[in-house]
Order: sequence, then C-alpha cells, then structure tokens
Amino acid sequence: MLKIALVATALAGVVSAAPASAGPLRWSACPGSPVLQCSKVTVPLDYRHPDGRKIDVAVSRLSAAKPEKRRGVLLMNPGGPGVAGLRAPTAQPFPQAVRDSYDIVSFDPRGVGASAGLTCNLTDAQRTAAANPPYPHNPADVAKSAELAKQIAKQCTTSDTADLLPFITTANTARDMDRIREALGVSKVSYYGESYGTYLGAVYTTLFPERSDRVVLDSSLPPEGYDVEALRAQALGFELRFPDFARYAAAKDQQYHLGATPAAVTAKYYELADRLERKPESGFDGTAFRGFTSGEIRNDASFKELATYWHLLDTHQPLPGTAAAKEDSDRGTFPVGYLGVLCGDSQWPTSVRTYQRNVETDRVRYPMYGAYTANIRACAYWPAPAEPKVRITSGGPADVLMVQNLRDPATPLPGALRTRWAFGGRARMVTADQGGHVAYGAGANACLNDAATAYLVDGKFPARDRFCPAERS
Repeated sequence: MLKIALVATALAGVVSAAPASAGPLRWSACPGSPVLQCSKVTVPLDYRHPDGRKIDVAVSRLSAAKPEKRRGVLLMNPGGPGVAGLRAPTAQPFPQAVRDSYDIVSFDPRGVGASAGLTCNLTDAQRTAAANPPYPHNPADVAKSAELAKQIAKQCTTSDTADLLPFITTANTARDMDRIREALGVSKVSYYGESYGTYLGAVYTTLFPERSDRVVLDSSLPPEGYDVEALRAQALGFELRFPDFARYAAAKDQQYHLGATPAAVTAKYYELADRLERKPESGFDGTAFRGFTSGEIRNDASFKELATYWHLLDTHQPLPGTAAAKEDSDRGTFPVGYLGVLCGDSQWPTSVRTYQRNVETDRVRYPMYGAYTANIRACAYWPAPAEPKVRITSGGPADVLMVQNLRDPATPLPGALRTRWAFGGRARMVTADQGGHVAYGAGANACLNDAATAYLVDGKFPARDRFCPAERS
C-alpha cells in the first residue's frame, strides 16, 4: 500500500506541478524548406523534477496562409511512434481552408531526430529487426527472435542515451506539447493526430482538457495506446483490409496475372510468401514481402505499385528500386525512437513461452499476418515503465472528433471504438465505409472529409456519431 501511495503522490506532482516558463520562441528558416520556420523549446527531462536536467524539443511552423483568417494554432503529430515531425506541416494534405485558418505546428517528439534523439548503436540488420522481427514458423523461430530482441534491448539500455529511456513516454511528450503551447503564447491549441498521434492527442487532452481547443483524432489506437495487444490487432486489420486489394488485383488480372478472383489473389499471397521464405529474390524474403504488403495496403493509391511488385516477383523479374530497399529505408529511419515509446509506455510480457503461444494462436486466428505481429520484440527485455499510463476518460469538454475508416489495417475499428467509449460525451465519431490507414484527406470520402474540415475551420461539432457510406466513382 505504501508503494501505491508513493506512486500516486509522484504522479500527482507530475500532472499538477506548476511549469516553469518555456519562454517565447525564436524562429528561423528550417533547413531545406522555403516555407517552414524552425525553433526549439527547452523542457524538463523528468517532469517530476522540473528544475532538473533539460532537453530541447525541435519545433516547426507553417504560418496561416491567410493571416486575416487565422483562428489559432493547430498542433499536429504524424504518427509512429518514433517518426520525426518537423516536415509534417507541409507533408500533411490539409485542405486549403485549414491552411488558411491555422498556424500549423509540429515537432520531433522527445527521443526522435533533433529532440534528444536516442541511439542504440544498432547494425543495419538489427535496425530492421527492431520493429520487424523475422516471420516465425514455429516455436524455435520465436526463441531465435527472442535472442535477437534481447541483444537489441541490451544495446539500447546500455547506450550513450540510455539515461533518457525512462522519460521517453507518451505522457511526457504530451507534457512537452503543453510547453510548446505555452511558448507559442496561446491559452489553447487545436490538435490533429493520426495513428499513434491519436493516442498522444488523447493523452494530451486528458491531462490538459482546459488547454485543448478543437481535437481531431484520425485512425485511433485503443485507449491503452500502442501496446502488445494493439500490435497483435494489426493482424485483424490486415485480414479486414486485404480483400480491397484482392478485388483490385482480380479486376486487373489481364495486366498483373495475380488471379482472376479475390480468392485467387489471396492464394497468390500465400504462394509468394512461402516461395520467398524458401528462396529470397531481389533482396526480398518472406518477412519483407509480408511487411511490404502490409504497408502498401494502407492506401488505395499504393495498390498499383503493390500489384506491380507482386507481378515482378511472381515472374522472377528484378524489382525497380527495389521494394525491399524501400521497405528497409522506411523502417530504418525510426526504429530506435519507436522502441523508446513502444517499450517505455507499456509493460510487455517477459516470457518467451507467452509469445510462442500468442504466435500459434494468431497463426490460426489470422493466418495472413497473425504470426508476424504476435512475435517477440525488444520490449520483452525493457525496464518496467517509470509511471502508470494515463487513463483516458470522459472528463472535459466535448471537443474530440474521431474519424475512422471501416477497414483500417493498422488501427482497426474495434480498438478505435473502445477509445470512443472511453471518451464518452467528450467525443463524436465519424466512420467511413472505406479502407486504408488515415481517413482524413488521404481517403476519398467527402462526407468524412467535410465533417473534419467543418469542425476545424468553423467549429461545427457533430451532434451525434455518424456513418458515411462508401462513395462510388
């Protein structure tokens, strides 16, 4: 009981301690961008000791296109975790009305990029395996992955930046966001976050409900964030989303020759994965094939590229680029920061046998991808989280708009519905009958897009949850 009391007291101090002034921001041109401005905000490493060690958080700003229409600041996070955010304001496909109305501000989260970036001194192979361990065919494969995960964790927890690890959490990043708000000189900020950024936004508006204005959460994680169960849920998301690609490829069988029916395209997936597992081609093995497919089905616009690569692999032709190199590059930019948050936020199972059981269970439940997402990660050998998670609740004003695709492969609808339930009267949810990860702007559903834009620009908060039917071209 004493231990619980001490933890509760420490957490109360974290949340309620009066922040030291972050000071005004000094802006200068961001390297490589003609329109973005960059600055930094100095924040406590440990918010339990706000006068102790400090770190700098790198911040960027895209000023409102029409200053006369500017209504405030829209803080954003592009997801991840572990993804740098400085270039996000120009990369995000916000409609012009949003760009006219807001200074769009983003940042490299703590532990990432220019914000006290973590280092684990990983080899290229370790960087690839850090977030994407090899596909396990049997319990022995899980045990091999465990040895690799243990070594990655050891290098991270003994590296030059290991002292940062206890403080690389979503809650602390949310506290950094409030320091950014303060430094911007505004009493409230609006927020847009996608994927992992939804959990960050949920934590921020839970910790600081009186300081959030209009909050849009796009493609939401469950209320517990990105933990072992959220990762396993991506196998369900894959199974729900893949039929969209299978229908696309089947309709173009004369071009790609992957199968004239969705069932035949699905069979081709297993055939290619098995063949590449036995004999990799063009730098592609079974793990890379599954991971690349998982990434490409997140967006309808990527279906053409995915079908092309499948066709080239199926006919033993060289890949342009190659896709394997593209996948490795995408993964290689973030895995250390990814692990910092993924492992620092949640307590993961520590028994190898637990992962072996999970792999065999999910291989049956979700045969296309389940064994892959259930495999062991370095989080199994990470230090225990420094503080309990922030519990998402209904406490606060009704200012959270959730937008969600019906068939999201990365943050499936069931987890998003649980977050919607946790917010209670604070939230409204707009769900569109479309597939893909990230709904607003990236999708073609005008009903959903218009609802999000109307809220951000005009403050039109839906009276109730809404379902948007599919829009046929």
